[in-house]
Amino acid sequence: MGKGPAAAGSLTPLRPVTELVDHLSEVTGVDVDEALVRRALTHRSYAYEMGGLPHNERLEFLGDSVLGLVVTTTLYDTNPDETEGQLAKLRAAVVNMRALADVGRTLGLGDFVFLGRGEESTGGRDKDSILADTVEAVIGAVYQCAGIEAAGELVHSLVDPLLAQSATLGAGLDWKTSLQEISSRHGLGSPEYLVSEDGPEHAKSFEAEVVIGGTVLGRGTGRTKKVAEQEAAAHAWTAIRDAHESATADGA
Repeated sequence: MGKGPAAAGSLTPLRPVTELVDHLSEVTGVDVDEALVRRALTHRSYAYEMGGLPHNERLEFLGDSVLGLVVTTTLYDTNPDETEGQLAKLRAAVVNMRALADVGRTLGLGDFVFLGRGEESTGGRDKDSILADTVEAVIGAVYQCAGIEAAGELVHSLVDPLLAQSATLGAGLDWKTSLQEISSRHGLGSPEYLVSEDGPEHAKSFEAEVVIGGTVLGRGTGRTKKVAEQEAAAHAWTAIRDAHESATADGA
């Protein structure tokens, strides 16, 4: 499978596609077509280098709609008292590039993608845009070969944790905004983020601390500054919430 591309001087994935196919089949309970998954993993940069192979953008288009339908239906059914506006915010917390990229990282999806040399050399395997698009393409591939029920099983396995998390957040539906809200509500002052970076240009890691009132309340790490700050904000938000609830309980 890998000998053709390698012989042509292009790059192959870091892990065999069959490994991902097996995982998808286990999650969905159906046999997932390997050829469709391979196409879902084929970035246009690789397709062009290989002389115009089919790439994943059509499957991405399909998967985007399937993802939106499954998430919207779930939110509609599980939040009968929420307004249309709040349901839209909850959906946006899940169906966005950063959230989907993080989903891709939990799958190790970057290791399976077929990338051209240029994207490979600039860290394409961990780019938010490539990971998010590939998640949608994989969903589209499962839908194409096995239908909406199987695709729904995959979507739920990927985004249900995000849906549960979004229900705990404030109106902004991201950790930094929610931290700002809870900090302001309790008169603690504005969060400040201190970020450091380490590693070579193509594989940097970031560490963030969030300081409120002179005290470090949360730390986070990630492959991007944004991811590290969001993780730090999540820890700080949890610390403030727990401290406030404890104080309220003690005074009751």
